Amino acid sequence: MTPEQYVQQKAAASGSSFYYAFLFLPQERRAAITAFYAFCREIDDVVDEVADPGVARTKLAWWHGEVVKSYAGNPTHPVMKALMPRAARYHIEAHHLEAVIEGCQMDLEQNRYLDFPGLTRYCHLVAGIVGEVAARIFGQTQEATTAYAHKLGLAFQLTNIIRDVGEDARRGRIYLPMNELQQFEVKTHEILNRQYSERFNALMKFQTQRALTLYDEALALLPETDRRAQKPGLMMASIYRTLLREIAADGYQVLHQRVSLTPLRKFWLAWKTQAFGRVV
Repeated sequence: MTPEQYVQQKAAASGSSFYYAFLFLPQERRAAITAFYAFCREIDDVVDEVADPGVARTKLAWWHGEVVKSYAGNPTHPVMKALMPRAARYHIEAHHLEAVIEGCQMDLEQNRYLDFPGLTRYCHLVAGIVGEVAARIFGQTQEATTAYAHKLGLAFQLTNIIRDVGEDARRGRIYLPMNELQQFEVKTHEILNRQYSERFNALMKFQTQRALTLYDEALALLPETDRRAQKPGLMMASIYRTLLREIAADGYQVLHQRVSLTPLRKFWLAWKTQAFGRVV
């Protein structure tokens, strides 16, 4: 299996909404974003799939070393072999990859966040930086597009947190800020034990509205001259905003299941954005 085949398989197997947006890119940009996304999946899988925190830390340390070696011209992992030939062209720098590793490292060090500013720091590392790199690969020409990418990444990550409340709780993690749980009088044990309530619904409605507002703010930051190039990000925004509305319409039933859109619906939303240039 070639490095390109490896990253393609890694990206496709994830079933992520991001994959559908990649399909509309020119071949070389698609190859670059697929390799970068596969890197992010590899790092994320260390935290999600390795039960022993000590082993996970060792693996993340190995990946840090692999990034250093790769930028010195000696990649060994298929993901880095696929990514490095395209890194310079799309201005993907070592500190971008190291930030993703640092963000996932945070999952090993803490499983609660006191307030939204603290959560935002985590989201910036695991999603804002990813958005920044993706914008470069898609064809960013304006500096202001970076601010759009960071805010859109935050909106994406908050959507993931809302969708995965139950799944994360089963791993012992609660990303919802603790002071906001207190504000809505939702107890930690209620989330861990999958106990729904009107209080929980009110909390989730608050989280959803904040994420939807962030999508609006991000889209307002995107310079018109970069709008065409950034269509893949707009496709993802369309898919993720639709997912948020589905979660709300379903009554925030996220503690016992993972609400998702069908692959056909994701593709349809991506195609509509590609064709009409609008986020639904």
